[in-house]
Amino acid sequence: MNKLMELSQRLHAVSVMRELIEDRVIKALMSFLELTDEASETEKIDAYTTFVSELYMTGAETFSEYVKRIVFESENIYVKIKGKGEIPSAVLEKSIMEDLKTFDEVAKLTPESLLNEYDFLPRFETEKCSIKNDYIKRLDRIEKYGYGIYAKYKMFYIGEDGGIVPVQNPDETMLSDLIDYKREQKIILDNTKALLSGKPAANILLTGDAGTGKSSTVKAVVNELYDKGLRIIEIRKEQLHKIPKILDDLTENPLKFILFIDDLSFTKDDDNFSALKAILEGSVSAKSNNVAIYATSNRRHLVKENFSDREGDDVHFNDTMQELLSLSERFGIQLTFSRPDKATYLDIVRNLADKQGIKYNPEKLDAAAEKFVLKRGTRSARAAKQFIDGIASRNISDIL
Repeated sequence: MNKLMELSQRLHAVSVMRELIEDRVIKALMSFLELTDEASETEKIDAYTTFVSELYMTGAETFSEYVKRIVFESENIYVKIKGKGEIPSAVLEKSIMEDLKTFDEVAKLTPESLLNEYDFLPRFETEKCSIKNDYIKRLDRIEKYGYGIYAKYKMFYIGEDGGIVPVQNPDETMLSDLIDYKREQKIILDNTKALLSGKPAANILLTGDAGTGKSSTVKAVVNELYDKGLRIIEIRKEQLHKIPKILDDLTENPLKFILFIDDLSFTKDDDNFSALKAILEGSVSAKSNNVAIYATSNRRHLVKENFSDREGDDVHFNDTMQELLSLSERFGIQLTFSRPDKATYLDIVRNLADKQGIKYNPEKLDAAAEKFVLKRGTRSARAAKQFIDGIASRNISDIL
């Protein structure tokens, strides 16, 4: 039996990582390997070219890199057991090692080892690697690398069907990109590090004026700590009732997660209010010690209160209003991002200008920034960024 035929049989025998033989690239490779000696040269060329074309479409720099990536992202029973800190059976251990040996052999393939008779055939690159050894090393730090979609992406959202969907082009803001609010950033960073280290972590509510960087700060913390095993899942207000199921899905995952609720507010009879209240009262950290809830709101009390709400014949009126207005107090940490004053706003503008490499006269820059914000009606970190981005895009720094 030649090596290619043996490799074909090994691929068909893959068990623990069985889903990988349905991968488009691997499937195309298997179609080529399954060709018999009686196949025509045209059939061989067509099957080979289909495989290489599928590889090209992935954008992978090398074939070995692609094979390693899909193996590392495999969400199989073995890695789930290891992720829970349990010991797989000897049978499962032997099976996963055979799978890894197979993909080690696959990653070594070169154009010459497949079909080396025609100069005009498309080629692909491969590099020396040991998928088996690297995979075992990753398992030793599974709480850092994760598995499945969590090994590839860092930011997610809840889809319409309730499934967790990766963000293909995430916000790449870093804490160093954010000016001011250093105290608030440190509190969030320290709390998140506690979550990563397995210590009790609080749910956090970030309130304050629009454009002050509340959402950007949360996402920047994720970017800072992603390589330590942190992921974020954004959930909309109308999806709050899905949180219990999300927690059930995440509770045995070795990674740590932030459930992020942006721009949170309720009306007094909002069903979602009751859902969040129940979740917070039930102590999400106690139920899933690898998850914390971070929420932002432009409202201090989260619940929109009208003067009409103060009227009526409710015997327990005071208790009712207190319940509505105290939801924010169910978060372990509350932080306020206040609108910057003039001096702070201009400091943010200058720092952003420096980061953009814009040369300016401080007095002219300040005057232009104030003129810009007067049209917007309010000073904020967002307004400062919009102002500087506008200068950079119009290339008018010479007048500053």
